[in-house]
Amino acid sequence: MTVAVRPRPRLRLRARRAVGTHWYAWTMVAPVVLVIGVIIGFPLVRGLYLSLTDANEANVQRDIGVNHIPATYKFTGLDNYKAVLSDGVFWDRLGWTVAWTVACVAVTFLLGLTLANMLNRKLRGRTFYRLALILPWAIPAFISVFTWRMLYNEKNGILNQLLAGGGIDAIPWLNDPTWAKLSVIAVNVWLGVPFMLVTLLGGLQSIPGELYEAAEMDGAGAWQRFRHITVPGLRAVSSTVILLSTIWTFNMFPVIFLLTRGGPGDATEILVTYAYRLSFVDSPRNFSESATWGVLILVLLSAVAAVYRRALRKQGEVW
Repeated sequence: MTVAVRPRPRLRLRARRAVGTHWYAWTMVAPVVLVIGVIIGFPLVRGLYLSLTDANEANVQRDIGVNHIPATYKFTGLDNYKAVLSDGVFWDRLGWTVAWTVACVAVTFLLGLTLANMLNRKLRGRTFYRLALILPWAIPAFISVFTWRMLYNEKNGILNQLLAGGGIDAIPWLNDPTWAKLSVIAVNVWLGVPFMLVTLLGGLQSIPGELYEAAEMDGAGAWQRFRHITVPGLRAVSSTVILLSTIWTFNMFPVIFLLTRGGPGDATEILVTYAYRLSFVDSPRNFSESATWGVLILVLLSAVAAVYRRALRKQGEVW
């Protein structure tokens, strides 16, 4: 009986060939990989480790004057995750975060698609309108948010002054839970529409005009052309921008923090702002619980991306 001798593992051989053939590409990519590893990889691993401990402000390594106090926190396993997932605070924040994300992405996408369709047509002053609608994207986010905060001022804000001129009582834009939620959604939509507009407009311009001309000659109406040409033509672009907008909105820290600080009370606090509050605002600062919230946010977004990608695969739109 003869025993076939298996060749050496092919993986090592393929790796050598890849490095030998594409050494220049690997050399160019290496600095980027190193920077990403330092900026993203290390904090991610560190946060994952802290989420498995009881680290807080009182037991981490610190220096007080010339005295060095070593870290005394301990490994606790999955206790933090059990505590967070069994706490109603997490589910309340998650519910509002999901509602906030769905509302912002849906309104932003619909407005961006409507404006993109309008600007894709030949009309006088189209360049001016495009520049005006992209302007919110060009302004730094924190400046835009502070501007909106002044507009929302209950006593001296322009919005309430306009309402007062019409005989309408002042609205507590940022001091009432319901109005505060509507206000932060409006600001985030205002900031997000330019991205949707530019991306969808580019997708519209990539659709051959001959398709619309042929459909119009066949008697197709405006709605039929939109449904059977525009929507399928934008499917790949739409899937990408919706996913990106979902991830950005889910973690949209600046709008919530700078506009309401999660208030009034905790009405507008989303998951990421609460994680920040645990680590930098509350006393004593709870680094392990904050890291746990951060890891759970990453898991939730990864699950959403995986489900979304699987749905796109079934539709034939693989990315």
